[in-house]
Amino acid sequence: MRNFKLKNDFGHRLKERVPLYSKGLLLLLFAFFIQFGSNVYATEAQQTITGKVVDSDGIVLPGVTVTIKGTTQGTSTDGDGTYQIQASPDDVLEFNLIGFIKQEELVGNRTNIDVTLAPDTKALEAVVIEVGYGSMKQKEVTSAVAHVDSEDFRQSGSRNALDLIQGKVPGLQVTRSSGSNPNSSPSVQLRGVVTVTGSASPLYVIDGIPGGNMDLLQQDDILSIDVLKDGSGAAIYGSSANAGVILVTTKKGKAGEPSFSYSSYARKEYLARRPNTLSPQEFRDRIASGDIDQEDFGHSTDFYDKLINHSNISNNHNFAMSGGTATTNYRASVNYRNLQGISLENSRQEYGARLNINQRGLDDRLNVSMNLATNFNNANLLGGGAWESEAYKNPTLSNYNEDGSYRFDLTSTNEYARLMQETSLRKQQTTSADFKADLDIIEGLKGSVFGSYQRNTWVNSQYAPQDSENSLENSDYPGGAWASKSDVLSQQYAFEPTLQYNTTLNERHDLTAIAGYSYRYEINEGLSASNRGFINDLFHEDNLSDGTALIDGKASMDSYKNDNTLIAFFGRVNYMLDGKYMAQFILRREGSSRFGENNKWGNFPAVSAGWNISQEDFMADVDFVDYLKLRVGYGVTGNSGFSNNASRVTLGGGGRYLYPDGSYRETYGPNRNPNPDLRWETKHELNIGIDYTLFQNKLSGSIDIYDRTTKDLLDQYTSPQPPYIQSNIYTNVGTISSKGIELGLSYSAISKEDFSWIVDLTASTNENVLDSYSNDIYKVEYKTFGGIGGAGDLGDAITTYEGERVGQFWGKRFAGFTEDGKWLFYNRDGEAVRNDQINNSKDRDVTDLQHIGNAIPKYYLSLTNSFTYKNFDFRLFMRGKFDYDILNTSALTYGNKTWSGNLLEEAFGKYSEIDDTYMYSDYYLESGSYWKIDEVTVGYTFNLPTKFVKNLRVYATGQNLATITGYSGNDPDFVSDTGLGPGIDGRSAYPSTRSFLLGLNLTF
Repeated sequence: MRNFKLKNDFGHRLKERVPLYSKGLLLLLFAFFIQFGSNVYATEAQQTITGKVVDSDGIVLPGVTVTIKGTTQGTSTDGDGTYQIQASPDDVLEFNLIGFIKQEELVGNRTNIDVTLAPDTKALEAVVIEVGYGSMKQKEVTSAVAHVDSEDFRQSGSRNALDLIQGKVPGLQVTRSSGSNPNSSPSVQLRGVVTVTGSASPLYVIDGIPGGNMDLLQQDDILSIDVLKDGSGAAIYGSSANAGVILVTTKKGKAGEPSFSYSSYARKEYLARRPNTLSPQEFRDRIASGDIDQEDFGHSTDFYDKLINHSNISNNHNFAMSGGTATTNYRASVNYRNLQGISLENSRQEYGARLNINQRGLDDRLNVSMNLATNFNNANLLGGGAWESEAYKNPTLSNYNEDGSYRFDLTSTNEYARLMQETSLRKQQTTSADFKADLDIIEGLKGSVFGSYQRNTWVNSQYAPQDSENSLENSDYPGGAWASKSDVLSQQYAFEPTLQYNTTLNERHDLTAIAGYSYRYEINEGLSASNRGFINDLFHEDNLSDGTALIDGKASMDSYKNDNTLIAFFGRVNYMLDGKYMAQFILRREGSSRFGENNKWGNFPAVSAGWNISQEDFMADVDFVDYLKLRVGYGVTGNSGFSNNASRVTLGGGGRYLYPDGSYRETYGPNRNPNPDLRWETKHELNIGIDYTLFQNKLSGSIDIYDRTTKDLLDQYTSPQPPYIQSNIYTNVGTISSKGIELGLSYSAISKEDFSWIVDLTASTNENVLDSYSNDIYKVEYKTFGGIGGAGDLGDAITTYEGERVGQFWGKRFAGFTEDGKWLFYNRDGEAVRNDQINNSKDRDVTDLQHIGNAIPKYYLSLTNSFTYKNFDFRLFMRGKFDYDILNTSALTYGNKTWSGNLLEEAFGKYSEIDDTYMYSDYYLESGSYWKIDEVTVGYTFNLPTKFVKNLRVYATGQNLATITGYSGNDPDFVSDTGLGPGIDGRSAYPSTRSFLLGLNLTF
């Protein structure tokens, strides 16, 4: 995370500022880190030079780097601001400190050189934050915004642009529940759950395009990512911003000589964690001893391992060129990426290109910018699943018959044969184009016109040949091949003109106002068809009409098309007095075709204020505070992320019936109740934050405290009949809230000529409550989530009652076993009773079920240590989640000897007492807390004696290197912690992998 950045000439940077709870804690942190901050480099010279370095107020400056220009010889000032160095009369001393302007002094005949450094106020001014429909300088921002530069992105090779900022933004959860599957996207959640059935995804804005497609982004093309975390900033996007706004800025052309860059990496993945099942020999021994009543088929097969792609190698190549003049500049890039999963037949091959052109004219009053991006994706979707089936299959079986053909049976699927015989492919093209023209009409007044178009289309094709298990075991057309094909087309249009006015009055009052109009139109359509009974494998899925099932009327076909329109008028006013007092006002009035007839329009206001406390006179003597700003904001946002036509009566097929003329025809009738009062969910959020830098700009950070409530939650409720026709209606009823604290800090522990050390930390905690789910008409006291699945009908693991926290496990509390291995549980009176004596009602006044655990981590923490030594750089990134529980469903099923296939080793250890059916209780809940060495990068930058190579860096990265946890199931990092049904460790989880990457960055 980066709220603002200060740089000196050596490229050392001070990252995001994080406030602490008190001055005492700040001093403790400073005392802890400062012990590493003194190191003196000395070289021989003709004479000894001494002196003192102070700031413009005469305050001594420790840690100032003092070097002889053109050499690596140097030292630094001590706690009194004094230094000593050996130098000759012809040497020039350079004085550097982060946050101050570099100063040079010729030694001459002097032996004492005192220096006063001026603060580098331009460094703070230079940090620009994207805030939606424009940008602001960091010191002017009054809402909670996190800024992450490309230099802070993760370096282990992203599958999705959001992977780059995982663990970098406090309060932003980026979780890969599907592991390293290249055809999956992470689940993203900001500041807790804000909806039940509406869109839980943040709004993505790419170079101004609302609802931008993240598939278009390549990591080498991204300049920065900004996250609008609170309502006072996100309100500018109205009913799309309940879950936050993530703004992505791509790299653009700059005036100057042509520049070329090439970036590449290759990555190898290894299996890091798998279910600890019995080996074939252990399974065989258990059969022989009578512990397992199974048949030994005489083979030894590791079915799980057969799914692993041991030869996987992923690689990425990006070539870019840029240049231009003061009036015309450009940047163009091409990208090739081949990502291979740890699973067989699980890959993603992409070709992409991006072009940016900027042209100025009309006496520099007009600036026109155009962006064009496209991406072609060829994905293999066949692999990536079936891990449960293969992990717990009888290991004495084989994938082959004695004659070498694949072995099939009616009780399970030969998953290895499926991967070898069938196909499931996607061919996808995603394209976006945008145009923006800015015209300086008069001094201070600028008009802008922005337009964009996005097109996302793909074709899925699947085929199972005649000799596949899918075909041979089909009862209607045994031995007849199966084929399917589908296509999807999504198009999005946006048109957004704005007017912006800037002025300064009496050199004290700075005013910026923007007003605009937004029009968005989205249309989605698709077609799918499948057929069976093909008598040969010549055409695969490319001749669907030849299948026998179509002749018999048993083939399938479906299509759809829907659209929606959103229009809005919006405005924002920013005011600053004397550079100290700031205020921001936002109002967006928005209408959507998705809303009911009686609620087509809504208002989304916001107000925030900031106070640069450090510029007040009473702070002049507070030496350790360099910058201190207080922020307070309140804003209203909405969620219109629900189905098109949800408020209207829609017609659906009622089945084919025989008409009087003897023909069978389709009938139609209403399949949805109308709701003219349907409206968007509305979130009201209060945020209080502090930004600061301390101790001569060595420690920086921010802290935010927020309280948000989402009202008018959308969900299906049982409707009264009459007047309604259908039994359910989609309507607004409930309320959900969250509150929490977010902390981020950056500490420049050491800043020398040859060595630097920077520590970055982010932390957050959140409490999420489903306040209500009923009103006078619709009554729902609780909702259940988190299906347990697997053997036995065990229902949902999570029950969320009105007024209770989200993600609470409710179930039986384990009390032990009887002498013959039968379950005992505690009833509501604390008595240990048999399972058949437990009251399983959801009525809390009578039930024996209890709150047995919490599925959502209470604390999130990440820590980055960044080092440089001469040309070497080293980064250690660690993160963790703490104080929560995970339901180990694999242990629940496969730690129980009732299962007829392979078992976990712990079935004869920890779970050996069980001689009963499958049962859900806190017996299978485990602490999910973990701390992970998630990424380690070592790089080296070459100084080549040639003017043709501007930069050459090579690096190596290891990811997911070690996890410290007491959890015995799959990698807890991949267990979902987002949404309303978190904390369920699925039995068929995509395997956890450890990866190693070699990369190259070249500029010439």
